[in-house]
Amino acid sequence: MATRIKTKTIAAVPQSKNDCAQAIRSIGDLQREFERERAAMNDAIATITQQHQPRLAHLTERIQALQAGVQAWCEAHRTELCGEGDKLGKTANLVTGEVAWRQRPPSVSIRGAETVLETLTRMGLTRFIRSKSEPNKEAMLNEPEAVRGIAGINIVTGVEDFIVTPFEADAEVA
Repeated sequence: MATRIKTKTIAAVPQSKNDCAQAIRSIGDLQREFERERAAMNDAIATITQQHQPRLAHLTERIQALQAGVQAWCEAHRTELCGEGDKLGKTANLVTGEVAWRQRPPSVSIRGAETVLETLTRMGLTRFIRSKSEPNKEAMLNEPEAVRGIAGINIVTGVEDFIVTPFEADAEVA
């Protein structure tokens, strides 16, 4: 069985400083063309969205009105649709679709977290306060010798990125 090795394809390697400068210019040209194409695409999306928005808003209003009416009727006839007492169901089939009642799970909403934390601490309810322990990467970078050899910790150094930045004039819209 043959092993297939994937390699990066290099289109053309510049042969001189002049060739390299020309390649960087081409990169800049292509990046600007890419941005123009993206802007045209976003303009087209905005136009289509604007064209369809009034109709979508009207349809949404109609759907919401019908749903409110269906809910009102179903609430009034819930025992007829789902039973009563111990046999109370949560779903009713109405030939063209079904309606269902679902109890949301309990949730907690907190506003002013700092004040809530202070109040919980003052009242001795620290069991409701979570303290998070996590490795301090900044401290490890400051003392790499202290953590050298610990399984799961790897200090990566000396990685170099190559970046091509074509020159462009910045113009601001007034």
